[in-house]
Amino acid sequence: MNAVLKELEKFGIVPVIKIDDAEKAVPLAKALSAGGIPCAEVTLRTAQAEEAIRRITSEVPEVLVGAGTVLTCDQVDRAVSAGARFVVSPGLNPRVVERCIEKEIPVAPGCANPSDIEAALEFGLDVVKFFPAEQAGGLEYIKAVSAPYPSLQFMPTGGINAGNIARYLAFDKILACGGSWMASADLINANAFDKITALSKEAVLNMLGFRLARIGINAEKKEEAERAANLFHSLFGFIVNDNNNFVSAGEGIDLLQTAAGVHGHIAIGTANIMRAAAYLERNGVPLNHADAKRDAKDKVIAVYLKEEILGFKVHLIQTK
Repeated sequence: MNAVLKELEKFGIVPVIKIDDAEKAVPLAKALSAGGIPCAEVTLRTAQAEEAIRRITSEVPEVLVGAGTVLTCDQVDRAVSAGARFVVSPGLNPRVVERCIEKEIPVAPGCANPSDIEAALEFGLDVVKFFPAEQAGGLEYIKAVSAPYPSLQFMPTGGINAGNIARYLAFDKILACGGSWMASADLINANAFDKITALSKEAVLNMLGFRLARIGINAEKKEEAERAANLFHSLFGFIVNDNNNFVSAGEGIDLLQTAAGVHGHIAIGTANIMRAAAYLERNGVPLNHADAKRDAKDKVIAVYLKEEILGFKVHLIQTK
């Protein structure tokens, strides 16, 4: 897969932007980035869109910006000239796709049925837009139509919002979702950039679904662990289980004889460990990828933060 599309997959959310004033492009890009979404699809629906792409590319290079609603080859040329790094279109126009391939810029054409999908596959594409997502059948339709195409991933746009994005992104064939609720035209025109940052951060945390999964507390001897587990049982009714190397109390507490961390470990569950790891690293949190745990398909299912928190080793784990 193209490196730019891989970056979009790590972000998970692609703000779809309609901008009427290019002067607002840079503060908008900074607001999105501060909220944890350093990318944007600027739709070519306004006279200011091309200049907005140019300014973001020039002044906020850490934000990955692409062009949306690309309908003609001329728009492809202008978008690339302005600095767009990916192209999205509402439908599959063969000439537009061919021009993007000529320009070596990744393109996600809109596909809403198997015929569209197979046309995209003929071009060698491995990512398509699904538009309008909710109106065309939503996640259940994507699950059904994607079955014959195991290598294809989708970028649903249209009707995606804070209430349903996590459900979409839980499906492993969704590369990312496009949405405008965190940076609507009204918010942009009102210079409500703090609000855009807040809504972006809320969207990211909703997508990642962080939660406390388990806590492991180190005990010097197994007898000490057993006493503590029995105390949890007597106080709160937590069921005690002896698991040879550790004793558990209830579903979330492990009392360990030896474990990573001075005092123990804390497992933070997330809906998507790849996106969660990328989010933390973008925020300056180093991870120890060398010790990551993988499943039989070589997918990462657990990865530790490099630094302990109050003597506890913290790691992310993949949860459903």
